[in-house]
Amino acid sequence: MGKAVVFGASGAIGSAFVETIADRCPDCDIVAVSRRGDDVRPPVRVLIYDPDDAISLRETCRAVVEPSPPDLVVIATGILHDEGIAPEKSLRELDAAQLQRLFAVNTVLPAMIVSHLSPLMYRQRPYTIAALSARVGSISDNRLGGWYAYRASKAALNMIIRTASIELARRNPQSVIVGLHPGTVDSALSRPFQKSVPEFKLFSPEFAAGKLLDVIAGLEPSNSGGCFDWAGKEIPA
Repeated sequence: MGKAVVFGASGAIGSAFVETIADRCPDCDIVAVSRRGDDVRPPVRVLIYDPDDAISLRETCRAVVEPSPPDLVVIATGILHDEGIAPEKSLRELDAAQLQRLFAVNTVLPAMIVSHLSPLMYRQRPYTIAALSARVGSISDNRLGGWYAYRASKAALNMIIRTASIELARRNPQSVIVGLHPGTVDSALSRPFQKSVPEFKLFSPEFAAGKLLDVIAGLEPSNSGGCFDWAGKEIPA
């Protein structure tokens, strides 16, 4: 791998991806994209963008392919809760603004990153685009209910990935685009919901990033369009 780009590089998993890629591939060109532009080890290149601004997002996607397109793009963005936002337990808790916000971050942002980047990616060489998804985005695996906005936004992301895989394969049969489920990671996203998680199933960001990079390394074009967990097992749609 010659070049890797991580969107959401200031988050727990995103920053772990940057560090783990740097450890495993010290000669790689790494670009860390985030809202804040946190300090990272040299020679990682830092790009600051506003994911809510269409122009900023488009220009950032153009910048990350200079001077050459990446071999790996990781989209490590996502939201489960925030100020005034919490996973719903019932239909009566549904809120239009909350639904729109989660879809904007969990579905629309990754979709637009892929939309802007795909025409600029390699046409004759393999590349992989991997976006953080979630097991709860599986429709067939939903047995508990609740978490309407988060589940729906991740299910929609999985459909974006599946649909994009068909188009990207026409341009480059060696391309791969997948969703990745990191498990429950000790981060701000999962912190309010960790009490019921067994200790051995609560992963550090570094562990999750390392396992997901192992999964990415084993992917083939035939896997494109799927969603895989940290152990490499495909998650049903």
